[in-house]
Amino acid sequence: MKRRSLLAVGLAAGTMMVAGPVLADKTNPDKLRVALLPDENASTLIQNAQPLKKYLEQTLKKEIEIIVTTDYSSMIEAMRFGRIDVAYFGPFSYVLAKSKATEIEPFAVGVEKGKPNYQSILIATASGPVKELKDVKGHPFAFGDQASTSSHLAPRTHLAKNGLIGNADYKVVHLGQHDAVARAVAAGQVPAGALSEPIYRTLVETKKVDPTKVKQIGLSDAIPNYPMTLQGYLKPELKDAIRKTFLELKDPTILKLFRIDGFARATDKDYDVLRDMAKILKLDMAKL
Repeated sequence: MKRRSLLAVGLAAGTMMVAGPVLADKTNPDKLRVALLPDENASTLIQNAQPLKKYLEQTLKKEIEIIVTTDYSSMIEAMRFGRIDVAYFGPFSYVLAKSKATEIEPFAVGVEKGKPNYQSILIATASGPVKELKDVKGHPFAFGDQASTSSHLAPRTHLAKNGLIGNADYKVVHLGQHDAVARAVAAGQVPAGALSEPIYRTLVETKKVDPTKVKQIGLSDAIPNYPMTLQGYLKPELKDAIRKTFLELKDPTILKLFRIDGFARATDKDYDVLRDMAKILKLDMAKL
């Protein structure tokens, strides 16, 4: 998978009374770079995030830059090398990021209908050869990004628990984004696939996917919801302000961006279930 640089790094030289470079204080930056998970079209995500940007600027009194990286890996690398300050990770992409950059701290988790978790939906082409889960054997199965929880790790674990092992019982296909999986299955380009159930529901509600073209063949176990994370090296006062800003967020227009009703407190331990899934699948996280 290609890993692209998130941002071109530039240094602005100011005229000072003393010689030598002036380094910005990364623990309390004037501009906070907030990254959203690239699970849908980047331009759409950035456009929809403008109310979030305005809210954060008003409450934190800082300039806010909304960033959507090219893929999950580039987002993980951007967090690892300090190119972003706050990030909304998928559960497994957070676990991967944490394994590479231990300073990252989850501080809030999305809550929907009173629950801090969600599921992956496994779907098949309505008129295709896969009528139920067991029929996946011998056919291609579409996942999203390798680092996606609900479009790879959770459904692949669900298939394994039902005796279906990737690249042994079925061909693993990665299409990158959740909506790409849904569209490919609906069009019959791939007979079956999996994605986030809330994202699938949104695609149906916005008429981007015709529900008569697909059928549900399974649901994964509950997955801890997407975590909001921040860099551990930020000043304690700034981290407290960021936490408070998200935990007190009530604007339904902004919350709709995250497909949640609000945020609750989160800790790293909440995501141990994802580490257990990786063990079941014998995944080498260092290679993802």
